[in-house]
Amino acid sequence: MLKKILSTAVIAFAILAAGVVHAQDAEKVINFGIISTESSKNLKQDWQPVLDEMSKKLGMKVNAFFASDYAGIIEGMRFGKVQMAWFGNKSAMEAVDRASGEVFAHVVNPDGSEGYYSLVGVNKDSPIKSIEDVLKNAKSLNFGIGDPNSTSGFLVPSYYIFAKNNLDSKTTFKTIRSANHESNILAVANKQVDAAVFASDTMERITARQPDTASKVRVIWKSPLIAADPLVWRKDLPAATKIKIKDFFLNYGRTGPNAAQEKVQLEKLQFSGFKDSSDAQLNPVRQLELFKDKNKIEADTNLNVDEKKAKLDDIDRKLTELAKA
Repeated sequence: MLKKILSTAVIAFAILAAGVVHAQDAEKVINFGIISTESSKNLKQDWQPVLDEMSKKLGMKVNAFFASDYAGIIEGMRFGKVQMAWFGNKSAMEAVDRASGEVFAHVVNPDGSEGYYSLVGVNKDSPIKSIEDVLKNAKSLNFGIGDPNSTSGFLVPSYYIFAKNNLDSKTTFKTIRSANHESNILAVANKQVDAAVFASDTMERITARQPDTASKVRVIWKSPLIAADPLVWRKDLPAATKIKIKDFFLNYGRTGPNAAQEKVQLEKLQFSGFKDSSDAQLNPVRQLELFKDKNKIEADTNLNVDEKKAKLDDIDRKLTELAKA
């Protein structure tokens, strides 16, 4: 009997020990989320060398994590499947608000600038010359817009092009389709849509990789400057790991024996490096969201006077807090 009890205890201990080892192994793996601005094949070939170098510096495996849309990366972070990610500002805001995320750095452009633009383009042979032409002929046009969680693909044009003109993008055009930046550029070049939204940094990458395709696209609208894409980690990452991660990114391409090689890799990503940042960089995007909501509420004829006033007062309060911040 005693032998049986001891045997059972040994087995239980072995199972427990295996679980501890598994947990320790899990702590040595980081999944790095990459938003779907382009095909996962293109993104992987550009990001993988960076992640491989980070694996060496951190002493743990760093995997690229892809999803079919931005929400997949946000949800991956929310449920702990993604520990850190490259986001746009809108998706970073969602990650901060809903997925225990925290901004710790942002990218820097090749020319040293710290932002990018939302663009609307048409085929080079199109008679459309301006965004005013697009809106004037909208009911006869097929339009491409970005992922709902994309800053440059959706939020910025939704405010500057549609909300400020009291238009709903869903009902403005003959048809509207949602796709990533690369797909929208290709759709314009191949005359599959009449006009589409895409980001300036993706256009730069397409110009470098596929100059013939890029030459078929003519830009007709450019947004105000958007803050550079942030890097976000989960708040519950160990403090020591956070220090190593931030040190890796802030010095990547700048110091160390591999700096020259790292600069070449940064050029493929259309970056010159990374800079320290925080959740504060998301405040302008929060303001855009609130202005968009404010316009929508003001135009809502189904709300009674008191409801409308309460909602607008709440938005004004939030805007005031952001302005102070």
